[in-house]
Amino acid sequence: MNPPARRLLLVVLVALGLALTCTAEAAGWGWLGVRIRDLSEQEMEEISSRHGIREGYGAMIVEVIDDTPAARSDLKRGDLVVAFRGRPVVDTRTLQRFVSSAPVGEEVSLTVLRPDQGRQPITIRIGTMPLSVVGERVAAEFGFTLRSPARPSEEAGALLSGEPPAVGVVFRGSPAERSGLRPGDVIVEINGRRVISSQAVSRALVEVPLDQPLRLVVRRGSDPLSLTLSGPSVPAGP
Repeated sequence: MNPPARRLLLVVLVALGLALTCTAEAAGWGWLGVRIRDLSEQEMEEISSRHGIREGYGAMIVEVIDDTPAARSDLKRGDLVVAFRGRPVVDTRTLQRFVSSAPVGEEVSLTVLRPDQGRQPITIRIGTMPLSVVGERVAAEFGFTLRSPARPSEEAGALLSGEPPAVGVVFRGSPAERSGLRPGDVIVEINGRRVISSQAVSRALVEVPLDQPLRLVVRRGSDPLSLTLSGPSVPAGP
């Protein structure tokens, strides 16, 4: 996956989960409520030089979202998360999976690097991931993200939820790419279940087993197309 596509994925996974109007929550999925990204090569070199680490690594906090577990902790924008419960966090995907598999309601320890303070311990209570975010995480495991159609008043942040969303990004080498899924394809059916809204897509994706194929019917132009995506066989992250 190329760096620009990966960064887009990280932003979309959290941003869309907050913007969608679905308010239901999926029990058992841990969540912090932050936007994160991987480090650039230059940042890795700078961190290695400054902190004496052989290779720069970690997940950078881009934003701490209001009214989330992260906002109620000492996490700050610009923190670099390098450990979760003492286990190294080498990139964003590692942190996502650690968090999503942690018990909801449990306090966990993070280690962050701050430019002016060095390594700092942070304690945070794991929250429950909103259903829409879970759907985005499952889609990402199969190698694609979703782009919800917007109302004319898009600048006000309103999203149209009465139509199924289109595929936004398909990641190189993923099950989605191998199946022939393309950006712009409109999802109309998931594993035999008709979906007519963004909320319906999120709910359907939450129920998709990751060790089994994902069957989609998409609309490409005016033509319906059936696609089967092989299962990633790994747990999805938050």
